[in-house]
Amino acid sequence: MGTVKAGKPSKSRRNPNKLGISAKKIQKKKKKTNKRQQQDIPADIVEEQQLPNDDEVPSTAPRPLDFFLSEFQSANGIQQDCFMELSEELPHGVEALGKGMKDAFGKSWKAELCDGKLVDGKIEAGNPAVLFISASALRAIDLLRGVRLLTKECHAAKLFSKHMKVEEQVTILKSRVNFASGTPSRIKKLIDIEAMGLSRLKVVVVDLQQDVKGYSLLSLPQVREEFWDLYKSHIHPRVLQGDLRLCLFGPIPTKSNDKKRRRNE
Repeated sequence: MGTVKAGKPSKSRRNPNKLGISAKKIQKKKKKTNKRQQQDIPADIVEEQQLPNDDEVPSTAPRPLDFFLSEFQSANGIQQDCFMELSEELPHGVEALGKGMKDAFGKSWKAELCDGKLVDGKIEAGNPAVLFISASALRAIDLLRGVRLLTKECHAAKLFSKHMKVEEQVTILKSRVNFASGTPSRIKKLIDIEAMGLSRLKVVVVDLQQDVKGYSLLSLPQVREEFWDLYKSHIHPRVLQGDLRLCLFGPIPTKSNDKKRRRNE
């Protein structure tokens, strides 16, 4: 029998590697084509194609609460310059308050914080220049230790309900007062009955010191509500006007502190 010669494979079955055009050349050709197509598209259409989708959420999108609080601060005029920070070089504890308040009043600190005489049309009775707000009577007294050297000529007003009647405090506020220290409820009451004024108030010290159970002025339930009631009705309007600054005194609570406090409840 004669040998049968194998026929040439059809074009459709040929090995692509043996074709005249290599795979690398094909890829280069595609790149050039794509480049030409991109050059032919107008720039404004290209920019439009690169815009993000409305449904796409940026990876750095703020949390709803953070966003809301940021907008609230902006709308209500609460900026960083509304706050006063004590120098880190000052000693820790209430001893820092004396030097800190002197720095806050600058060259006029002696006239504003030490003198005990009323000045017609400028310094009226019962209008403190500095107000300390704390969660308890004991802490209110403790804060005044820090400004003891500044209150020799003009005694500070103690504004809390423990062992003190409103009538006694009204009498004290009929004289000049440079420093006042107390709890939110009693302070608000004295303002509401017009025994205490805020016309020369420049600094409000908000005490953040925690007690043994982890509670502070801003976390103890009833006291916290009384503080915000006082702040919204009498302090916040003056902050917006730029008449006074807030000083947060003490370590700012962290989430771990909150957890510890809840475990003790």
